[in-house]
Amino acid sequence: MIAQQNGEETPLLQRPEQPTAKTPLPWDQIWILLLLEMPEIVSARTLAPFIPQLIRDIGVTHGDETQVGHYAGILQSSYYAAHTLTIFYWSQLSDHIGRKPVILIALLAISISMFSFGLSKTFFALVVSRVVSGAFDASDSMAKSMLMDITDATNMPKACSYVPIPCAIATAVGALIGGSFSRPADRFPNIFGRSELLKTYPYLLPCSISALFISTIWLVTYTHLKESVSTKTPLWELIKKGFFGQSYSEPRQPLSNVIVDPGEVKSKPLPLRALLTSKVLSVTASYATTGLFLTGFNSILPVFYATPIELGGLSFDPPRIGALLAASGIIQGIFQLLFYTRLNDRFGARAVHIIGISSGIPMVILFPVTNALARAFGIGTAVWLCVAVQLTLKTNLIMCFPCISLFVRAAAPNRASVGATNGIAQVAVAVARIIGPASTASVFSYSLQEGHDAWSIYYFFIAIAFLAVSTALLLPRDPSVWEDSQ
Repeated sequence: MIAQQNGEETPLLQRPEQPTAKTPLPWDQIWILLLLEMPEIVSARTLAPFIPQLIRDIGVTHGDETQVGHYAGILQSSYYAAHTLTIFYWSQLSDHIGRKPVILIALLAISISMFSFGLSKTFFALVVSRVVSGAFDASDSMAKSMLMDITDATNMPKACSYVPIPCAIATAVGALIGGSFSRPADRFPNIFGRSELLKTYPYLLPCSISALFISTIWLVTYTHLKESVSTKTPLWELIKKGFFGQSYSEPRQPLSNVIVDPGEVKSKPLPLRALLTSKVLSVTASYATTGLFLTGFNSILPVFYATPIELGGLSFDPPRIGALLAASGIIQGIFQLLFYTRLNDRFGARAVHIIGISSGIPMVILFPVTNALARAFGIGTAVWLCVAVQLTLKTNLIMCFPCISLFVRAAAPNRASVGATNGIAQVAVAVARIIGPASTASVFSYSLQEGHDAWSIYYFFIAIAFLAVSTALLLPRDPSVWEDSQ
C-alpha cells in the first residue's frame, strides 16, 4: 500500500526517494554488452542510405517514384516479421541455456545475411536476406537481458546512460558505410572502377564492411563475455520435456565463472501464462507504441530526404542522407551520456518517457513545414534549421528506451524470468516495427499520389504519437514502485 500510494501521489516531476548507495558497475562485462548494442544498428543503418536508390535500380517500382517508399517499408518490415516470430523463443531459451550461445548465433546470422543482401539482384532476394537476419537476430534483446542480470535498481540507470554511446557510434558508422561506399565503382572510379564484381553488385562493398565489423564483435564476444545466467538446463533435456511454454522443477546445473546473484539461485524461469501480469502488459503496451512511432519515423525519414521536392521531400542524395543520420546519431549519444542519468534521477523514468514521446508531435509537424520552405526558397538556411530542430527533438524520443528497460526489469516476476519478460516486450515491439515501416511508408506513398490528401501521413503519425503518450500514462511514477510491491 505504501509503494502504491507513493506511485499515485508523487508529483510528475518529482522522483520518489531512492537509496543513496549505488552498486558499482561491473565494467569487465558492461563494455562487451555495450558493444553488443551495435550489430543490429550497424546493419540497419548501413542499408538505410541506399535502400531508396537500390529499389529504383532493381526496377521493382517500374519507374513509379511514388512506390519507392512502399517497397522500402516492405523490406524493413520483413526483418521485423521474422523477428516477431522468433524473439520470444530465443529469449525464453536463453533463460535455460544461457545468453551467450544465443548471442553468438545471432551475430553469425547477421554477418551472413549482410553478405547475402549485397549479392542480391531481385527484391525477393533482398527480402529473404532480411528475413534470415530477423529470424536469428536476438543480440540486442540478449544484451538488454544481460544488462538486467548484472545490474540492480541502484546502478541500472547509470548503465543505461552509456547505451547511447555504442548506439550513436553504430548509427554513425553504419550510415557512413552505407552512404559513402554504395556504388563505389561510380563514386570512386580511380580505386574501384576496374572491379567487375563491384560494378555487378554495387552495394556489396558497404554490406561486406558491415559484415566484417559484426564478425569482429562475434570474436570479442566469444573470447571475453561471461555467462550471466546462474544455472543451465541441458539443451537435450529441454527438447525431451517439450521446451516452449513450460517451467521446470528439476534442479538445473550450476555454472562456474558466472555472475551470480545468490538471492536468486532458487528461482526458476516461469511459463508464459505466469509472465502475463498487469505490470508486464503495461510496459509492453508502452514499449510497442513507442517503437511503432520511432520505427515508422525512421523508415520515412530517409525516404522523405530522398523524395523530390515537388513530391513532398527534400531531394537529398545518399551521401548527404548518410551524413545527416550519422551526425544525428552522434549528437543523440552525447546528449544521453551527459544528461540521461541526471534527468532520470531528478524527474523519474515515466516523466522522461512521456516528455520524450510527446516530442514526436512537433517532429511530425516539421515534415510539411520543411518541404514548404524547400518549395518556396530552395534548400537554404530555413530548411537546414528545420532539419536540425527535427533531429534534435528525436534525441528526447530516443531517451524513452532506457526508461522502458528500467520498467521491464522491474516488471519481471523474478530474476530467472528476466529474459522471457524482455522477450514478451520484444515481441510486441517487433510487431510494432512490422506495422510501423509498412504502414507509414504505404501512407506516405498514398499521400504523394495525385488527388490524395498530402497531409494523410502526418495525421497518421500524430495519431500514433497520442496513442504512445496514453500508454505511457499506464506506467507508475518510477520503476521502484513495482519492485517495492513484489
